[in-house]
Amino acid sequence: MALSKHIHNPESVTAFIQNLAPEFALLITAVRQTILNADPRIGEHIKWNAPSFFYIGALPAFDAKTYQRDLLVIHTQKDIALLIFPTGDRIPDSRGILEGNYTDGRRMITIHNMQELQEKAKDLQALIQLWIQEITAKL
Repeated sequence: MALSKHIHNPESVTAFIQNLAPEFALLITAVRQTILNADPRIGEHIKWNAPSFFYIGALPAFDAKTYQRDLLVIHTQKDIALLIFPTGDRIPDSRGILEGNYTDGRRMITIHNMQELQEKAKDLQALIQLWIQEITAKL
């Protein structure tokens, strides 16, 4: 399947982060590395004007409006990293890390600082791995 809208472009993410305030850039860089370290099949680029992460492996054909390939977006609000999972309601969250119940299916994780990231890192990575298991189970 062609990835016309999902082209792995880490340089664009690096450039985005370099334009943030230095201390906040450190937090976003750490969040980025936590996400990428969860699975080698995660790509990144800028989408929706933010660092976005997606599954780079093969998937069966799907409607692009269902965001099957999109994992999460880091929305940078002031000094807060808001991790938005467009299809978060499909991810089994036995750890209770996901926030919100929106009618469009998105769920979120809020990261305020490095300490909070360290506290949530293992659960975040486990959640990402579950998400990948869910979408690849259809193969």
